[in-house]
Amino acid sequence: MSRAAVVCGLGGALPATAVTNEELAARLDTSDQWIRTRTGIGLRYVVAPGESTSDLAVAAGERALESARRTGNANDTETDVDLVVLATSTPDRPCPGTAPGVAHRLGLGTVPAFDVAAVCTGFVYALATAASMITAGVARRALVIGADTFSTILDPVDRTTRAIFGDGAGAVVLRAGESGEPGALLGFDLGSDGGGADLITVRAGGSRQRSTGEPPAEGDQYFAMEGRPVFTEAVINMSESSQRLLDRVGWTAGDLDKVVAHQANVRILHAVGEQLGLEEKQIVVNLDRVGNTVAASIPLALSDAAASGDLVPGHRVVLTGFGGGLTWGSAALVWPDIEPVTQPKPVPPKSQLTSHTTHFTQFRSQS
Repeated sequence: MSRAAVVCGLGGALPATAVTNEELAARLDTSDQWIRTRTGIGLRYVVAPGESTSDLAVAAGERALESARRTGNANDTETDVDLVVLATSTPDRPCPGTAPGVAHRLGLGTVPAFDVAAVCTGFVYALATAASMITAGVARRALVIGADTFSTILDPVDRTTRAIFGDGAGAVVLRAGESGEPGALLGFDLGSDGGGADLITVRAGGSRQRSTGEPPAEGDQYFAMEGRPVFTEAVINMSESSQRLLDRVGWTAGDLDKVVAHQANVRILHAVGEQLGLEEKQIVVNLDRVGNTVAASIPLALSDAAASGDLVPGHRVVLTGFGGGLTWGSAALVWPDIEPVTQPKPVPPKSQLTSHTTHFTQFRSQS
């Protein structure tokens, strides 16, 4: 058997503040029925003033590490994580990256730590990056985190994006193992198309806008998305990426027990299932309870499914995501016997780190 990266820990974290559809309807021109019909979402969580992406990442990372300790392995005598990869598009600061601070707060010392920015595909990209470093012998154990706080970059009066997005973090621990083990990552399929960069974007705040010396145009500081083309691209690319991966690892759609796709919209999830010829029960869904949590969505869905018993050891699983860039990617594994640690336990913001909370303050004050 060949060397492989093996999933051995799983954790998730949500902020303490929940926002229901009814609360949004009281502030915006929308309704619970409108939101549920178009997205399938009934609830999402948002960070409190002063709370940042790193706070959620630390909480999820702690839980994933605890899960790995509980899981254990008779053949694995090492417990120290020697790599941290954080997928996020809402870093605490534009510079430096958020991952080194997360590693420091987790007490991991001077391990290599860096961010991956691939929006909603970020967790799959981060997983592939960490797995490759393990199979190459650069690392033996890695903490891979997906964390985003999109409430900080949403237009306060945009009923569509505010209904869709929530904040959260999810994490897995990978260890070096063998390809025949449960939990071994068996293969990946990754892709991108920069021609669609404007479909999912924040136009202001980067070097292109800043270099003009002019203030951003009204609304350009907020997240923007072209809903209809994004829907089409998401269905096509997650379906095709999943199928390419199935062909690569020698599985058929009939071999699959679960597909854990990026939790963007329930109609997208069902359409991907239809394209792959899957039954509804094979598609994991948790966005109704947490919304679209961007890079956190796949690990949070894994945590929920494993905790509820919907995902059990031995299940053949494909993870698939689609996001800004445009980017997409998929991963395959046989689910291992691990105990996720997911009980919400909000972690106070790290006061020593300066968080950029301007957009969140606007989010709250204009609601």
